[in-house]
Amino acid sequence: MDNKIPGTRWLRVIAPILITCIVSFMDRVNISFALPGGMEKDLAITSQMAGIASGIFFIGYLFLQVPGGRIAVNGSGKRFIAWSLVAWMVVSIATGFVTNHYQLLVLRFILGVSEGGMLPVVLTMVSNWFPEKELGRANAFVMMFAPLGGMFTAPISGLIINAFDWRWLFIIEGLLSAVVLLVWWLVISDRPEEARWLPERERDYLLRELANDRHARRNLQPVSNAPLKDVFRNTGLLKLVALNFFYQTGDYGYTLWLPSILKNLTGANMAGVGILAVLPFVATILGIYVISRFSDRSGKRRFWVMFSLFCFAAALLASVILRDHIIAAYISLVVCGFFLKAATSPFWSIPGRIASAEVAGSARGVINGLGNLGGFCGPFLVGIVIYQYGQNAAICALAASLVIAGLITLTLPKGCDRNEKPQNESLKPEQAQRA
Repeated sequence: MDNKIPGTRWLRVIAPILITCIVSFMDRVNISFALPGGMEKDLAITSQMAGIASGIFFIGYLFLQVPGGRIAVNGSGKRFIAWSLVAWMVVSIATGFVTNHYQLLVLRFILGVSEGGMLPVVLTMVSNWFPEKELGRANAFVMMFAPLGGMFTAPISGLIINAFDWRWLFIIEGLLSAVVLLVWWLVISDRPEEARWLPERERDYLLRELANDRHARRNLQPVSNAPLKDVFRNTGLLKLVALNFFYQTGDYGYTLWLPSILKNLTGANMAGVGILAVLPFVATILGIYVISRFSDRSGKRRFWVMFSLFCFAAALLASVILRDHIIAAYISLVVCGFFLKAATSPFWSIPGRIASAEVAGSARGVINGLGNLGGFCGPFLVGIVIYQYGQNAAICALAASLVIAGLITLTLPKGCDRNEKPQNESLKPEQAQRA
């Protein structure tokens, strides 16, 4: 971005989106600390049931993906997220009062439904505020919600469980949503045209750059109201769905079982596990930032997605190979953290390159919803494989899933890269240079 252009949007748009996403992440992964922190024993949960309870969230997560993306394009993402905050606050607090695993499964499913539209909505809102040359960095800041959420969740959850019990973990972290709801409603705006707080010079810059981006994509097939079938007709988008499925299988398999892996590796108590779990998420922030910078500078979105996935898989395998050396195995898990979310910034910059804006809004929901079914399969797969073959075999299965995702990246169209012409587009030389 031109340094002379005001950057108000980076604070007034990215900050509330990031805070909201952090709280949603805390609510979805705090179960990973509750399970080894007493929930498994109190509710008589086996490793297979623990995998289902961790992953069923992502079944519910599917339902509002496409509606959320469409609402953000054609309506108000601000209102959608506000109601979502109310819903997941109530569900999270109610989880602190469950008495059996059936109640837990129902509430985890409902939590998934209530959070399901969040990511396609916020990604579409970000695309409303940031021109394509800034979009990679903007997406990178948003995607830092996962490592930041992990950084806050790990020590806080460990301390709450040690001081009270796992029930208070859900109650206290659920109440944070009420505070975030107030911040969200007072600060955020859907689009530059609606933001009274936006400096005139910054508004003019944004409207001009966003109009240029739309003009550069003018030859992409226009779709009225973006029917869902047009998403499934785009082979590039379908490949992104498959890629994201295998990616999220590895991602959430690692994230939701990390506390248990660390506890088995080191023998530490839950407070110690919470402290040990911080460093991988610190590394995740660095990974997101570094890879997003390389991706934006080179424009090679596909390469950096593939590179991050293969490195993530290699680090997982290294943690198994080095399992008898606790420090080396822990370092490998930290390296996993570096590449955990590194692919997300270049990945989420791709849909707008291979589909019109209307289709891309729905596509983000489809990609995130169907892809995040891997968020169910990952924890479930780990639970089953741990029961049958042990923890090391489960980690190898996650690495295999990431390798498959990396191989799918090789088949994506060249138009995914910023230095290539968008798919189905023929630009004049001067337009191609801007794109």
